[in-house]
Amino acid sequence: MRKILIRGAQVLGGAPQDVLIDGEVIEAVGSGLSAEGAEVVEAAGQVLLPGLVDLHTHLREPGREDSETVLTGTRAAASGGYTAVFAMANTFPVADTAGVVEQVYRLGKESGYCDVQPIGAVTVGLQGRKLAELGAMHESAAGVTVFSDDGKCVDDAVIMRRALEYVKAFGGVIAQHAQEPRLTEGAQMNEGIVSAELGLGGWPAVAEESIIARDVLLAEHVGSRVHICHLSTAGSVEIVRWAKSRGIAVTAEVTPHHLLLTDELVRTYNPVFKVNPPLRTERDVLALREALADGTIDIVATDHAPHPHEDKDCEWAAAAMGMVGLETALSVVQHTMVETGLLDWAGVADRMSFTPARIGGLAGHGRPVSAGEPANLTLVDSAYRGEVDPAGFASRSRNTPYEGRELPGRVTHTFLRGRATVVDGKLA
Repeated sequence: MRKILIRGAQVLGGAPQDVLIDGEVIEAVGSGLSAEGAEVVEAAGQVLLPGLVDLHTHLREPGREDSETVLTGTRAAASGGYTAVFAMANTFPVADTAGVVEQVYRLGKESGYCDVQPIGAVTVGLQGRKLAELGAMHESAAGVTVFSDDGKCVDDAVIMRRALEYVKAFGGVIAQHAQEPRLTEGAQMNEGIVSAELGLGGWPAVAEESIIARDVLLAEHVGSRVHICHLSTAGSVEIVRWAKSRGIAVTAEVTPHHLLLTDELVRTYNPVFKVNPPLRTERDVLALREALADGTIDIVATDHAPHPHEDKDCEWAAAAMGMVGLETALSVVQHTMVETGLLDWAGVADRMSFTPARIGGLAGHGRPVSAGEPANLTLVDSAYRGEVDPAGFASRSRNTPYEGRELPGRVTHTFLRGRATVVDGKLA
């Protein structure tokens, strides 16, 4: 089997160490390691992390291959340092049957760049009226454990309760897109001062917070697990903090863009800033950062949402909601959390690898960088600074809000079970 020696890397940001990979596993971690015939990666000054895991990715296949495919999406993931992603169910057809999730799972296996774990729909067709084949999807080859109607809220309390009861039997989790639909009819952006000045329909914070409050109470009543997708408001943070203090089995994620961008950017009317949930206020951004630092928010998830050019290069009201994020996520987290002193690199590993893998029940990922563990690894040049150029993205879509913005950090190498998928910043 092929051997690779990563020399002098700062493992989780700590003291420099060598890491020896033998085949698919880490053989040794220590100082002064050598291996005759091994390929050597000189990593002095770089940070070595476990391969990143994204609990919230839209790969669009089947049905919207003009936006993304499993192949292009996993190439983007590898470029961003990810070794595993969870693929959301809002495809065409919807991933609400064993057949569709198995198709996505198979396509992920064929890509070779990143492991793909399908997320199953909670309800048939994402319509919120009838539970999908939750058990069949779990028992399928894909082994689905996370279910979500993301893009739409499971707003019927009875359906949500039944879903929580059903997945409890096999340790699954319902990932909720918290958006009360009646409160967001015609909404275009965050409801506040900027929306009033621009005359755009407002998206109130309470539309998110009311669903989260209901669902944590339902999870407590049922004794099941609920995960909150793309939490975006200071009020939502307080509800999740309260729920955790009661011992309710709730976890939550925040996106990189909600850690950095605010609704002030909507003043440009550039549809690249149109996203669901919307960009919020500076107060919300700071609350989200603090909550991620103290563990109230468990993980960072990209909500990578690719769209073709024509769906974004149009007037604001007609534009699709969403941003690509796999290739810039780690840089944004370094900028907002590491360089502000809110997290160290060990904390980044926890929020972007260990914990998302645990929430999703994904074996072989989110593991320590130690001997005997799978060699799923990411090497980061944290000293790098550069402008974001979407022309160089591996994703099929270019709808990034960071174009032209200088961000820190660059993934130089990604290893999936010991095989390099990214070398010197380029796809292998």
